[in-house]
Amino acid sequence: MRLITIEENPYNAETPMRELSRILTPTELFYVRSHFDIPDLDPAAHRLQIEGAVSVPLNLGLKEIQDLPSRSVTATLECAGNGRIGLEPKVPGVRWAFGATGTAHFTGASLHHLLDRAGIQDAAVEALFIGADRGEVEPGRTVAFERSLPMSLTRHADTLLAWEMNGEPLTRLHGSPLRLVVPRWYAVASVKWLTRIRILTQPFQGHYQTEKYLYEREKGTADKTPVTTMRVRAVIARPAEGEVVPGEGVEIAGMAWAGEAPIRKVEVSVDGGRSWSESILGASPSEYSWTPWRLSWSPASPGEHLLVARATDAAGHAQPLGQSWNAQGYGNNVVHQVRVKVR
Repeated sequence: MRLITIEENPYNAETPMRELSRILTPTELFYVRSHFDIPDLDPAAHRLQIEGAVSVPLNLGLKEIQDLPSRSVTATLECAGNGRIGLEPKVPGVRWAFGATGTAHFTGASLHHLLDRAGIQDAAVEALFIGADRGEVEPGRTVAFERSLPMSLTRHADTLLAWEMNGEPLTRLHGSPLRLVVPRWYAVASVKWLTRIRILTQPFQGHYQTEKYLYEREKGTADKTPVTTMRVRAVIARPAEGEVVPGEGVEIAGMAWAGEAPIRKVEVSVDGGRSWSESILGASPSEYSWTPWRLSWSPASPGEHLLVARATDAAGHAQPLGQSWNAQGYGNNVVHQVRVKVR
C-alpha cells in the first residue's frame, strides 16, 4: 500500500482509506501536505531562532532543543482541505478526498520551555512560526510558509516542538528536523521545517493567516473566520468504495475525531441515510486522537447499498448531511459515504 498522489509539484498525497482503520498511521502512509518545494535540511546544522518581543533572543541547535525535558503526545492531524473534492460548485485548492488525515505519536519538547528561556514581554499577543519552505503565491510575490498562534496556546504543555514521529526521527516529508505540533487544531497550525519563532505585539497579517485558511461565504459562519480547531468527522475505512461484500457478517469500521470535544457517538446508515444505527466505539489512544468505531451488518438484500457514517461530539456538534461549502473549501465535514455491492 502506498500514498495516493494528489499533486506532484508541490508534492501532496493522501492516505489510502483502508489504512485509516489503524490506531497509529505508519509514517510512510501518513498524508503529506506541501505548499512549496520540500526543504532538505541537515539536522546537524539546523538552527532555530526565537526573536521579536523577547528579553533574550535565542539561536539554538537541534541538540540544545533535544536537551529540554521531552514530552510525547499521540495526536490526530487533519488538513483543513480534507473533503474538498466533494464541494459543488468546485473551489480552488488541492483536490483532497477524505484521506488527508492521520494519527501519529510525536515526541519533542513543550514549546513553553523555550519561550520561558527567551522571556516573553508583556506586550506579546501572538507567536509567529516560520518554516524553511517558501515560494511564489502570485507573480512577483514570494513568501515563506508561516502561521501564528495566540500566546495562550503556545503555553499549553502539549504544544510541542517535535523532532520524532512514531518512534523515529522526523522524515523530510513530515518536517525534519523540527516541526510544531498543535493538537486539536487543523494541521496548518503545525508548521513543518521550523526555522524561526517571532513573538509579535500585533496580530500577524501574512498570506496564510489573513488571505488563506479562512471560512469565506459559508452559511452560518462569520465571513473570513480563521480555520482553527478540527470539525467533527467520521470516515469509513472498511469496506472500501466499490467493494463487493458478502451477504452476512460484514463489519463496517472507521475512525471519528473532533477538535473541540471527545466523540460521543457514531451513527451508521446502510440505506443512504433513511435509517441509522449506533456503532460500537473503541478506546482512543489519547485525548487528542481519533476514536475507532465499528458496526456489524447483515445485509437484507443483494445489490448496491450506500453506507453513511455520521459522528457527534460531546459538545453536540454533528456532521452535516450536506456539504459545508465555502469559497476556499475548508472544513467540509459532510458525512462520509461509501457505495458497496452485496453479492
